[in-house]
Parts: sequence; C-alpha cells; structure tokens
Amino acid sequence: MKEFSTVIPDVIVINEGERFRASVLIEDGRIKRIDRSPAGEGGGENDLFLLPGVIDGHVHMREPGLTHKATMESETRAAARGGVTSVLDMPNVVPQTTTLRLLQERYALAMTCPDGQTGGTGRCHVNFGFFLGATNDNIEEIRQLDPSLSPGVKVFMGSSTGGMLVDREETLRQVFRHSPTLIVTHCEDTARINANTESLFKREGTASPPAPLRGEGSSSLQFTPPLEGTGEASIRLHPLIRDHEACLRSTELAVRLAREEGARLHVAHITTAQELDLFRPGDNRITAEACVPHLLFSDEDYDTLGARIKCNPAIKTRADRDALRRALSDGRIRTIATDHAPHLPSEKQGGLKAMSGMPMVQFSLPAVLSLADEGVLSLERAVELMCHNPALLYGIPERGFIREGYRADLVLVRRRPWTVTKDCIESLCGWSPLEGRTLGWQVERTWVNGRLVWDGTGFPLQPQGERLTFCKP
Repeated sequence: MKEFSTVIPDVIVINEGERFRASVLIEDGRIKRIDRSPAGEGGGENDLFLLPGVIDGHVHMREPGLTHKATMESETRAAARGGVTSVLDMPNVVPQTTTLRLLQERYALAMTCPDGQTGGTGRCHVNFGFFLGATNDNIEEIRQLDPSLSPGVKVFMGSSTGGMLVDREETLRQVFRHSPTLIVTHCEDTARINANTESLFKREGTASPPAPLRGEGSSSLQFTPPLEGTGEASIRLHPLIRDHEACLRSTELAVRLAREEGARLHVAHITTAQELDLFRPGDNRITAEACVPHLLFSDEDYDTLGARIKCNPAIKTRADRDALRRALSDGRIRTIATDHAPHLPSEKQGGLKAMSGMPMVQFSLPAVLSLADEGVLSLERAVELMCHNPALLYGIPERGFIREGYRADLVLVRRRPWTVTKDCIESLCGWSPLEGRTLGWQVERTWVNGRLVWDGTGFPLQPQGERLTFCKP
C-alpha cells in the first residue's frame, strides 16, 4: 500500500532546457511518472508551469541565537511560499557554526519539533543544510569535516562580525589546501574598506563611522534617508566604502589561491563587472553566484529605498547590475541565490548605522521569472541557475530536476501580476524591500518531498523539510 500519491495534471514542465506539456504522478515522496502530452507545449494565458523546487544556496535563518529577527520555522515558511524547497544556511549565528560539534547541534535543533507541534519532521518547512564556518584557528575542524554533512566551508574574506574574518593569506591558503569540500567565499578586502572608511568620513566631516544599531525597537518602518549636513552617515556612502576595488582585490585572491591549491571555489554574491572577468564558462572548479538584490537594484535605488537595500557587498552601479544580468546567460554566473538576511525594521534605520542584509527568499523565484519576461534570461535558464546548477554544485542527490525516481520537490507557478504587500510577508522580520513592487509570476503550490506544503492560501501541514546529504560531484 502506497503512503500517498498525487497527480499534477496538464501542466507545462520546464526542466533541463526543455518545455513540454505533461502530467506528473507523485508516489511516496518521489516522482513516479512523467506523462508527456502528445499535444506538445500548447500555450495559453492561464497555463500552469511546473518547475523543480528552487535550491537557495545562500540564506541566513538566524537560529540559534538571533531568533528575535528570524527562526528556522519562519524563514522556511517564507521559502515554501516562494517556491524554494531547499535552503543552505550560513554559519554566522550564535554560537557561530565553526566546529563539527556545533554543526551537528544545528542539525539536531532543526530536526527537533518545537514544543506542542506534532506531525512534522522538525522546524523546517523545506529541506536544509548547514555550512561550516572557517576561522583563523579551526583548520583541524575543516580537515575532519565529512563532506556528506555540509554543502561547503564558508570563508569570510572581508570585514565580518565576531571571529569569522579570515584575511591572512597563509591561513586562507591552509583552508584552500585542506578543505575536503567546496569553499564558498565572501570576498571583500578589509584593508581597502578601512582605508575608504577613514577617507570618506574625513571628507564628510564625521569623526568615525557609527556602530550598527542593535535591539528590537519599534516595528514601524520609517526609512528616511539622512539629510545632508546633519552629521548622520549617509547610506549613499556605503557603495563607496565597500567599493569595486575592495571586491575585486579579494575575489582575485580567492581565485588565485583556488587555482594554486586545486580547490573547488564558489564566490558568493558577485557585484561588479570586473569580477566577472575572473570566471570562465564551463569551469566546474571555480564558479560564481549572483544574488537577487544585485540583479534587481542599483545605487540609484538608495535615494528611494535607503538602508532597506543596504547589504554586503554593497549594491553598486546600474552598469554593474546590467553586467551581472548579461552574465546569467553567458555561463560566467553558475547559480542565483538570495543572501536572505532578515533584520528587524529598527535595525535597518540610520544610514550607515543600519545593519546589512535584507529578506528575499520568499520573492526570489517570482522576481527572477519576472526578469525573464523582461528578456534578461529565458525561463529555462532561470530553472538551470536556481534549481539544476545548485544541485550539481553542492552535490545534492536526487533533487533539483524533474526526473522519474527523483524526490518530488516541485513548484507550480502562473503568469499573474501581483503586488508585494506587507500582509503577504512570511518572514518574522515583517518587511521586504520589494513592498509596492509588482511581480509578473505567482507561486500557486509548493511540494516538498512529495507533500503539499503551500497550497496557494496557506500551509496545510506541519514542517516537512528533511536534512540534506551531500556528495562530491
């Protein structure tokens, strides 16, 4: 007797460069059969499109230690509503995930149902994996990492918080030499950032940059750019402090070390046209990620959105944004992710004092499909960058594709314009930089491991996400 079965009838499947009409049978959490329609693709304004579930390789769920702004439950709920069926979470939580013990503890936490919950598999509505973080003194932890336990080792090569900044070349070389798995880097040159900060604050007549705001504060969104001459550090300085040269220097170093040590390297959130020249289409050992905010926004948007779009690396020029968009189709960008990083509204106040990062996981797929409607890339390429390539890059077996026998992580979408409003936001932080923006695609349903976790109006089941395992591609 089968545990459960579902038929998804008469949809247009977009998968592995093809577009075809079919019905899909799910049994026991897997894709049992794909029945192609002899009528071909067809087409109509009410058509439903079936895609593999998105694998977001760059999120910050904030748990443990920062649950005042986000939790595993809230952020994976946002992911499920947005058609994201697997997330890979970064190590800069509290305590930072920099030992094998802490890595196992995070998995144990994710697989523990909250008090009072029954019928779920843990805290996560979608599948999950956790990165191990590099520090200046945890090389032995990295050497002993079982590659099946983690999608990769995250290395913050630029200005970061706590003890996770690794910018000494010899320490970096040890990580690149001994990591048994993929290395994912945040590339910004700290010396350049510090020099820019000192120079710009002297020019602006401010003695020193303000510290980030902390604490909960008001939940009201009041993002007024600072007035000139008030002494408050303007958000417009952010891309000048974390400038093109800071990114390029660090990315050049990462690429050089990867080539010299034979490491597998994935550079997170590329932001500049110059960095793109360091990557070669078809190179499976040194690859690059683009994040949705850098594909949507440019520095022109600081005037209207202020610190809502403050992130590290910074949003840069329209020319950089357009270069990133072109690189989606020429092979230099391997994956699209979000760097989903929720903060409370109060933490996004005050120009340069605001915390860096923005919530994006719920809206990444509709936003990228809307870029496809603008001619930035094809729908087939969007699926490759958001579903197929992350599965291949991180070595996630039996996911990321619509294939018979694979796990049934699927998303049903429709062309239907809608406007992002506060009342639709699932992230615990309660806001989005996309509020008021109209997107051209809507997520109708999301299946995780064959179970319907978002039905278009709500979440019919307790969290059904599973711990991911990884293999070397």
